[in-house]
Amino acid sequence: MKQKPTKIPTVTPNTLRNVVFNGLSWQTLHNRNLATFHLNRIEDARQGIRFPIPPHRKTVIDFIVLTRGSMVRRIGLTRHEVPARSFIFLPAYQICSDEWMSEDIQGYYCHFAPELLTKQGARQAIEQEFAFLHFQGHPPITLDETLFNDMLGLVTRLERVYQNKQADDMDLLGLYLLTLFTELQQALPPGLQSVRQPGQGALRTTELYKQALTQFIYENRQISDYARLLHISPNHLNKCVKRTTGQSARELLDEMVLLEAKVLLTHTDLSISEIAFKIGRQEPGNFTRFFRKKTGLSPRRFRLRE
Repeated sequence: MKQKPTKIPTVTPNTLRNVVFNGLSWQTLHNRNLATFHLNRIEDARQGIRFPIPPHRKTVIDFIVLTRGSMVRRIGLTRHEVPARSFIFLPAYQICSDEWMSEDIQGYYCHFAPELLTKQGARQAIEQEFAFLHFQGHPPITLDETLFNDMLGLVTRLERVYQNKQADDMDLLGLYLLTLFTELQQALPPGLQSVRQPGQGALRTTELYKQALTQFIYENRQISDYARLLHISPNHLNKCVKRTTGQSARELLDEMVLLEAKVLLTHTDLSISEIAFKIGRQEPGNFTRFFRKKTGLSPRRFRLRE
């Protein structure tokens, strides 16, 4: 029996094959710009993917477009059933697991470095400019046939440009991505189009804080540790986070710790004591009290329920 992981890995485009594929050469599906942008047809890779893909984080943003069939993608602890004529997005560094894809699935997988869009003139941090890239996740965007075909036309243009394998095509790919995302944003219901738009500095600081949380959650448990990493004061960090998210920096940290704990309880064989030590150097009793306060369940009951 394959041993369960003891930590949620963070993968780069170059190490993605170690998590996703089983005997398929990832190199056959990409060109030399893999770290900046990649796109392939899902049906070309489906048979080489081992399901369920274990929980992991990516250093890039990705999205999937389904033209046929369906799939199940879990983002954080939210399980999304994705039908045909849908887009689903994964922010960088968010926990993800693809649980299943139908045998008849068709569509596209794409990932890109966030800098590719900001270089093309996105007005602010792209996770804030587009609702579906928000770090907390977004449900699948399912469109009617006419709208979906319009969006699909932009995706096929991306495919054609990418297949040219020209290094100087990166700017064009970024422009097509920005166009696609702007069109998708307009296609959302009015209540989902708006994104909080605090000052640029607060947005940038908050996004850097979120990224630091995903990278150092096992090592750092104090706001002062993260403020030091970002070269700002704890008070300034808290003000930026509060202005951007409505939560305090501590609330966001606790939210990340809780998510990490839930995923470890669900997807690993680590004991409660081992998880308590791994994510906070805590005594099991303190961890249990923290977990029960946030969820209403003990870690053991949560694991049994899952």
